Amino acid sequence: MIHHYLGSIEPWFQLTAALLLAWSLIFYPMLSIWTNEHYRKWPMHRYLFWFAGVIAAGASLVGPLANAAHTSFSFHMTGHLLLGMLAPLLLLHGKPLTLVMRGLPTQSARRLSRLLNSQFIAVASHPASTALLNFGGLFILYRTDLFVLMHQSTGVYALVHIHILLAGYMFTWSILYTDLTAHRHSFRLRAAVLVVALASHKVLAKLLYAMLPAGITTSDGQMGALIMYYGGDVIDLALIILFCYSWYKATAPGRITRAV
Repeated sequence: MIHHYLGSIEPWFQLTAALLLAWSLIFYPMLSIWTNEHYRKWPMHRYLFWFAGVIAAGASLVGPLANAAHTSFSFHMTGHLLLGMLAPLLLLHGKPLTLVMRGLPTQSARRLSRLLNSQFIAVASHPASTALLNFGGLFILYRTDLFVLMHQSTGVYALVHIHILLAGYMFTWSILYTDLTAHRHSFRLRAAVLVVALASHKVLAKLLYAMLPAGITTSDGQMGALIMYYGGDVIDLALIILFCYSWYKATAPGRITRAV
């Protein structure tokens, strides 16, 4: 149980989140169907990945789990896994950036391409940068007073959840290169960052088990830490398998494509 909390999430947060989620569920298929007139048909499995990712994110932001997460650390951590790990992995395989590029007018697509090729994106999308943004942010959240503050201010609560989703997406994108990317790094570098990042997630879970944030009961807090540790294993395993498979495809004997 979390003692420092608002009691319930303010209505504007869940209403805004619900509208954005509904918009993403509607806009994605509309854009893909429209671009099918000019390009190869958008694969069905990408729709499924996108819808599943939106549902995973939505479950952590709106509804019973989101309400329970506001007062229970174990439910909060379940939402964290959905929003920061599972949803990004699923959404990335929906290839939203590729879809947007297909749907933009030529001039707008060129501007987006220049942005993706910019030095800012090169730094921001570097695996080390995204790992620091993602897992460093989690250390700040759980090892400072930010965790208490987010349960006292719905505005801070919203910003933290936006960060968790975007940071998780950026990290997954920088490791897998499933969607468009202009700045590629070697498999060895990405593997090294992945190992360190996943290890830091484990370390944080163990720290939480031993030293809970303020205002959390021991039983609820330790259950949340266990969910973070073992629940994260499942998603980590999927990420590792996908990464290793992409490495194998790029370096398999007889293939022209080489690891980059």
